[in-house]
Amino acid sequence: MGDADRRGLAPAGALAVGRCTIVAIDFPSSGARAAGSRRWVSVALLAPAVLIAGFVVFGGVGMSIVQSIGLLPLVGEARLSLDAYTANADELLTGLGLSLAIATASTVLSCVIGLTAAIIITQGRRTGRIVAAVSALTIPIPHLIGAAAVGLLISDAGIIPRMLGIPGTEWPDLVGGPWWVAVVLEYTWKESAFVALVVAAVLSSRVARYDETAALLGASRARRLRHVVIPLARPAVIVSAIIIFVYTFGSYEVAWLLGRPYPEPLPVLAFRLFDSITLTSRPEAAAVAVITTAVSLIVVALGMALLRRTPLWK
Repeated sequence: MGDADRRGLAPAGALAVGRCTIVAIDFPSSGARAAGSRRWVSVALLAPAVLIAGFVVFGGVGMSIVQSIGLLPLVGEARLSLDAYTANADELLTGLGLSLAIATASTVLSCVIGLTAAIIITQGRRTGRIVAAVSALTIPIPHLIGAAAVGLLISDAGIIPRMLGIPGTEWPDLVGGPWWVAVVLEYTWKESAFVALVVAAVLSSRVARYDETAALLGASRARRLRHVVIPLARPAVIVSAIIIFVYTFGSYEVAWLLGRPYPEPLPVLAFRLFDSITLTSRPEAAAVAVITTAVSLIVVALGMALLRRTPLWK
């Protein structure tokens, strides 16, 4: 026994009994060990998929950046240059504004309609079950099929103007028109179903208890909607809005099928430049892709910052 023990200065976790000191050693419990092992097993199971996806995503973005700054040309010598970003400056700015407008309009309309549908679904009535079934049937339909269906329905020679007896010359230019109505309509139809199911899943597990409590305290239906339902749904709506905006901002097929030949959104411009017979257009296509990715990352960062400001996140 050392001098410290004789002076009564036993180490932390030690128990002095007479002239002896019993040191207590804390061993991790079996529950903690099991939780740690399960965590490592989960990481090991996810690692292959994460590594493959990360290689594809970061490798593709890295190759696009290198090619856009002239370090990986298909023809000619490699040299650092920003010519790919300035070669189509006017088209880039126009396409950026158009893509932002389409993505913003589609996201806002999808969130409003989807939130309304989710509230109807969580009421538990027959109408809610019908809305949930329609939303579930909408999700698996590819956007390409949806774009073709929208074009057949609302074009100047489509099904709806024929059913209404309106000549094509008097029907508004919804497909290929100046306002890109058909593109926004297709995105809204598809993505509002996504928002409805995501928000309804969140509300179904939370809203009933709080809504009943607020009703017992005398809150009206409008006040319960404003102070209970919408705050509970806000995080799910924000996450859904981020996903929808990023997807519609970078989607190609719907804008190509239902939009105008000019101006072109960024994804359509990138595809046209990439598919050009002129090999020198490949760096320009990579530059458009880099700009699209950068804007998407900025939107994701802003959305996550907004999500952290919600009370439920805190």
